[in-house]
Amino acid sequence: MKRLGNCTGLDKLDGLKPSSFGIVLLLSFASSASAVPTLDQAAVKAAAEYSARHRGVSFLAIQNGRTLLEQDAKTPHKIYSGTKAFWDLAALAAAEDGLLDLDSHVADTITSWRNEPRKSQVTIRQLLNFDSGIEPLFRLHETQSGDRNALALRARMVAEPGTAFIYGPAALQVFHHVLKERLGDQTPTHYLERRVLHRLGLGRQRYLPDRADNPLLATGWILTASEWAKIGRVVLNNGAPVISRQSLEQCWRGTAANEAFSLGWWNNRAAPNGREFDFEQMLIPKWQNQDWRDACLCRDAPSDLVACIGSEGQRLFVIPSLQVIVVRQANGGSFSDAQFLRLLLGRERR
Repeated sequence: MKRLGNCTGLDKLDGLKPSSFGIVLLLSFASSASAVPTLDQAAVKAAAEYSARHRGVSFLAIQNGRTLLEQDAKTPHKIYSGTKAFWDLAALAAAEDGLLDLDSHVADTITSWRNEPRKSQVTIRQLLNFDSGIEPLFRLHETQSGDRNALALRARMVAEPGTAFIYGPAALQVFHHVLKERLGDQTPTHYLERRVLHRLGLGRQRYLPDRADNPLLATGWILTASEWAKIGRVVLNNGAPVISRQSLEQCWRGTAANEAFSLGWWNNRAAPNGREFDFEQMLIPKWQNQDWRDACLCRDAPSDLVACIGSEGQRLFVIPSLQVIVVRQANGGSFSDAQFLRLLLGRERR
């Protein structure tokens, strides 16, 4: 994806109602492997070929724990905003561990926010859902930032909390500061590695620290397709081995500002009647010009499909009702999530 000034939400580095949707997920997770229809091998191959034609470099499709098709899945590649979901998993783990309450006010921890009318109302959950009202501050992506957290704490409020989806690194850096304060002597990075990554069989990552040693939470990690798929298994395993099902289900709620996004994950809950469009492209304009009403990735894909979306065409798709995990990694190029998913599921429109 090309940068458009400073306003792209997936900046390249180096540079159903909620209740009914939850029921769908519970039914999906309860399905036995024998009851799940197997993806057609020819359809999976067609999806992989479509990916390759659009500058795809890695492809991995897994169903019921069995690899259906693997192409260069052991080569490390930048996942860009796919990084976010791992830090959000750490946030959910911290909530389970009693270190923080996602619905508490940030000002309970950051005292400098207490006397600012709008900042004093921001919750930790809103930081993670990008509806806190804080400006995005894309310059925080720069690897030579002096102190990202300090800059993020001083960021302007440009909307009322809970009213606008503003996708950018500032909110996550504020969260990092909150977690750092709550952890005391333990750093957020160490907590992430011990509490999340170790359980997934992953080690230390590419954190892109600033001069104050704060990692960049919005992007930066480099994983193989096989490694990235491990967080997909967390979804299919109801949060295990990291968090509980109840905690994981918070990722599928969406918000009033954007029903298609929560805690690092995009969802397809508006299918089959939603507005199908390219989410990555929608993130290019400034936040004021984005329209997330009734958004869905693919009208022909199951409504329980969820995804991690990274710049330049990086994708992790999980479909609980089909027990499917699909990873595609790419070097940019044009790519349609909807077309890819229709091919994968054998539902291509004629």
